[in-house]
Amino acid sequence: MTVDAQLEVRVFGEDQIAQQLADARATLQNAIASPEDSQVEPVTAEAADGRLRVTVGTEGRIERFELDPRVLKEGSEYVAEQLKLAVNEALDQRAEALGTDEPVPDLEAVNDSVAEIQDRSLRQFQAMSASISEVMGKLHGGR
Repeated sequence: MTVDAQLEVRVFGEDQIAQQLADARATLQNAIASPEDSQVEPVTAEAADGRLRVTVGTEGRIERFELDPRVLKEGSEYVAEQLKLAVNEALDQRAEALGTDEPVPDLEAVNDSVAEIQDRSLRQFQAMSASISEVMGKLHGGR
C-alpha cells in the first residue's frame, strides 16, 4: 500500500461504525413505526351483573361502552362505581395480555439519543482522521 493510499484509510473503521449506528437507528425507527407488534386484541370487561360492558381497543383507549338501560334505575352513584370497576378490569386484562409490568421505554427518546451519539462520534472520528492524516503527511515529507 502506498503512502497516499495509507492516508486515505479511515481511522478506526469510521465507515463501519457509522454503518452499524445507522443500522441500529433504522431498526429502532422500525420499532417506533410498527407499534402494532405490541398491540393486543380488544378487551371487554363487565360489571353490574353484565348490564354494563367496557371495551378497551388495540391502542389501549376506550373503544366502546355498552349498558343495559335497566342499570340506570340503580342510580348515578351505582352506575359510576360499576363503570369504574369495568374500566379498571378491562385495563388490567389488557396489561396482563401485554405480558409486562415493566414501563415501556420511550423509543423516540432512545432514537434521538442514538442519533446524537452517531452525529457526535462521526465528527470526532473525522477530526481524528484529519489530524492523523496531517501527521502522516508531515512524517512522509509533506506528501
